[in-house]
Amino acid sequence: MSAPDAAIAAHYATGSLYERILAGLDALGIAADAAGPEDLHPVDEFHSAGIEATNLLFDDLPLRPGETALDIGSGIGGTARKLAHRYGAHMTGVDLTEDYVATARRLSDLVGLSQLTAFQVGSGTDLNFAGGTFDLVLMLHVGMNIEDKARLFAEAARVLKPGGQFAVYDIMDAGGAADIGFPVPWARDGSMSFVDTPQAYRDAALAAGLAARSETDRTAMVRDYFARVLDKMAKAGGPPPLGIHLLMGETAGQKIRNYVSALNAGHLATVEMVFGKPD
Repeated sequence: MSAPDAAIAAHYATGSLYERILAGLDALGIAADAAGPEDLHPVDEFHSAGIEATNLLFDDLPLRPGETALDIGSGIGGTARKLAHRYGAHMTGVDLTEDYVATARRLSDLVGLSQLTAFQVGSGTDLNFAGGTFDLVLMLHVGMNIEDKARLFAEAARVLKPGGQFAVYDIMDAGGAADIGFPVPWARDGSMSFVDTPQAYRDAALAAGLAARSETDRTAMVRDYFARVLDKMAKAGGPPPLGIHLLMGETAGQKIRNYVSALNAGHLATVEMVFGKPD
């Protein structure tokens, strides 16, 4: 693993993550042996607006049972489990962070989805799969940690089957990324933050031979989502027992505040893009 990738992996590693998730379930009155995929949604959909954003993206990208999909930067496996459970698709996830990969596997075992999900340590710019393997490739809130967007898109295009789609949901530069404060959820400082413009994504897709299918700015929805979440936390006097703060360590509050501030200032945008590989 390269030094930059190792730094990013270390940024996300928190330790004892699986045990803390079980403790969160227990605090909510959910026994581990009775937990289902939906019980994990508050913590395992680690991207802006969580399961709400996942549903919006994949309502228009249905998979058929038995089809295959790759999640680049799969975290603890929430989106992979969601699609496996909803569609019966075979999901593979790759992530730089060993702690996340191990936790993803254990959570899939916990909720009975290990036969439809597989997770491994890996990089989006060096995918360990043969060309034309997947019907769908997805990447949710990962591009901000990858400087070489051209190589990222080239790899996604390579492993897609002809006619397959690459779905992206990322935090992007709306004109003020240079002004954001750190830390943020994806980076402790600017050395590991590679937020780029929507045009940079379009250019990388075009260079990889992918055609634009759709593009939707979700920033307004995300601002509303965080306003609701922060209001609820303020009224409750703190975060819930189970939430994405468990993945961000002791500085979770500061990371979220800095990110929301940048969104509200118009420095950043959350954008959903879908690209297709020609038949």
